[in-house]
This record gives sequence, structure tokens and C-alpha cells, in this order.
Amino acid sequence: MTSAGSRNTACLQPATGLWTMYRPEDARYAFRATEADQASLWQAETRETLADRLGLSTIPSAPPEATVLEDVDKGDYTRRKLQIWTGPDTLMPVYLLLPKAADGPLPVVLALHGHGYGVKDIVGLREDGSERDTPEGYQKDFAVSICKAGFAVAAPELSCFGERRTDFSHINTQIGQGIPDTCAHTAMLAFHLGISVVGLRVHDAMCLLDYLETLDCLDSDRVGAMGISGGGMNTFFLTCLDQRIRACVVSGYYSTFRDSIHGMLHCACNYVPGLAEFGEMYDLVGLIAPRPMLVEAGSRDPIFPIGAVRKSVARARSVYDVFGARKSVQTDYFEGDHQISGRKAWKFLCDQLNKTGDALR
Repeated sequence: MTSAGSRNTACLQPATGLWTMYRPEDARYAFRATEADQASLWQAETRETLADRLGLSTIPSAPPEATVLEDVDKGDYTRRKLQIWTGPDTLMPVYLLLPKAADGPLPVVLALHGHGYGVKDIVGLREDGSERDTPEGYQKDFAVSICKAGFAVAAPELSCFGERRTDFSHINTQIGQGIPDTCAHTAMLAFHLGISVVGLRVHDAMCLLDYLETLDCLDSDRVGAMGISGGGMNTFFLTCLDQRIRACVVSGYYSTFRDSIHGMLHCACNYVPGLAEFGEMYDLVGLIAPRPMLVEAGSRDPIFPIGAVRKSVARARSVYDVFGARKSVQTDYFEGDHQISGRKAWKFLCDQLNKTGDALR
């Protein structure tokens, strides 16, 4: 029994009242369909509304123009660096990894990095730009691994990282102004404009997909996405909103909002004002179904607890069941913490993206 004193202490905390308002089961756009036709109608309405909530109808676009900056011969593949415009005032660096041995238009995978020093960390480059041929860190150069599995890989610099960090040189530290974190600063400004960093990153990825469709060497009907941590978030929401992604690998992210994003301190770039009206992660997964999804999760991941992952995967399979595609939710539960596994991912992508035509749809 809770004493009056302990209850009063809890009620002094602002989150106490907010948690009583957090009811994903009552959310307007929670997934409640029980048959495929009903689910398809839910997808159409919910996808449009989610896109608007993230700010995709507000963020300005630009034609998919690119400038190639360099080509580096890596032996069995070429690493090309380019920049593309994703808005009138927004430029995004991208690494395009192209295997040399493959013939014909190649299937392509978007490789979306997580927190750290940026996209260099997944394409075999140290922060200072020097080459490395042995994977390091929690992301394990996974873009290179995907390329060596036979895919073209497009690895963009996500907003707020690497070359896309905010220049705070105008800050006057002598009068006590602190240097803000780029993600937090960008998120607060985005919130003020009624959009989100999630929306910015999904928008950028969609613009990248537009550009990839212009390249004859790539097969735009065989596109996948894989990301870790914040890149897993980007992969998840991109796949929810853009049906050009035929299969996805979500590493170190898919779980529940309650137990992960809201259960502990996470970067401000994870949050979207009003996202609660769409329920939990396992409700949003209905926007990915019936397309194949592989969830990677480490047994000791401290920020996306394995128990929440397992619970949310079970709910996801129930959602996929409505589409007759329960087995399309696959998992790689591995011994480890917050890191890329890859134990099943390369084969999963090969199995899914080497299909053609209606088999991919």
C-alpha cells in the first residue's frame, strides 16, 4: 500500500502526471486492424498523418542534384564521396560504395550511422579522415560489410553529425554562454518550427532515394535500409513512410518508447512532439508490414533493454499476422551490448533484395 507521504512525493515530480497521460492503447492512430483490407486503409491514413507530424509537408525540398568530390579505389570496391542538395539551403555529404565484381544494375542499401563522429565511422575512415581496413567501434564499419556482401551502399552524413554539425563560433563563452549540443540545438529549433530532427533525417533520406533513382548502375526496385542506434531510428521511420524501402534491418533501436526513449535519458533528436497519438513502436510497425524487417538487439544493451525488445517484437508479429506475414519479422538476439551484430543481416538483405518484381512487394 502506498503511503500518503510517498504518494505526495511522487506527485511533486512533473513526470508523474505526464505518465498518467501516456496511454498508447488509447492513441488515435494505434494499430487496431484485424484483417488486411482494414489494415491497408489504416496505413494510408496513418502514413500521411505521421509524415505531416514529422514535418515532411513543411521541410523544403530541392532537385536531386549531386557533385562528385572524390573516388577512392579500395580494391574490391570503389568509395565515392559526393554531396547532394536536399533543400534550397541544405547540403548532405554521401558515400557511395560500389562493388567491382557485380554485374548489371545493383541492389542498393542505405546505411544509416548512429551517434558518434558521423558517416566516416561506417565506411572505413577514422575521424581525421585516415583510412582503416579493420572495423572499429560499435558500428563496425557495417557499410563496408554490406558492400562486400554484393550491394551498392549509400551512406549519408545524418543531420547534426560530422560535416553537418552546427558551427557555434558565434557563441561568447567569456560571458558564460555554453556551447550547445548540435542535436539538442537543432531539435529545439525544429520543435519551434513545428517539425523534428526525425523529420529532417527522413526527408534527407527520401531525397537520397530520389537521387539514387537517377543512377543507371542501381536497381531502384531493390532498395533496403540498415541503421544502428540513431540510424536505427532513421531506418525505422524512413521505412514506415517510404515504401521504396523493400526490407530493413533495425539495429539497437526497435523496442518500446516507454522502456527506452522515455525510460531514460536519450538524445533530443529522438523526440517528435505529438508522436504519442500513434501509440507505441509496435503500432507504427504496421506501416512497415508486410515488408521484411530484421531486428538486431544485444543482450546487454543498456539503452534499449532486451526485455522491451522481445515484448515489442512479439507485438510486431501480431501486427504482421494481420497481413499474413508473421514470419517476415526476424530477429538477431546476440550476446553483447549496444553494437552492430551482422550475424544474420547480410544474408537477410541478400535473401530479400535479390528477389525481383512482385516477390519484393
